[in-house]
Amino acid sequence: MQQSPFMPSFLSKTHASYEVRVRGTIFLWGSAGMTMNAGFDKPLLLHVRNNVFGEPVKIGTQVAGGPQTTLGTLQPGECLTIQIQNISGVFATCALESNIDCVVHPSN
Repeated sequence: MQQSPFMPSFLSKTHASYEVRVRGTIFLWGSAGMTMNAGFDKPLLLHVRNNVFGEPVKIGTQVAGGPQTTLGTLQPGECLTIQIQNISGVFATCALESNIDCVVHPSN
């Protein structure tokens, strides 16, 4: 079964899922204003997917009080899973505009 590019890529009734419009730099999870890094007994996983009709988006992480670290660039339709542990945020940067679908769930 092929998914329509007009539907959210993550449809989950048991995990937090949401869509973020990226123009410039925006946090997909967390915030630049956090003063402590998040820590969990079991790390959370953030799955992100760039919309197939979007623009390239740089994805990265930030630690509290530290610099942003770019992980790389997601092209339209590409996905990435980021472990949320000992960071204060996950950010996305786009020169024009793109929509990023996100879902957060615990690791096994």
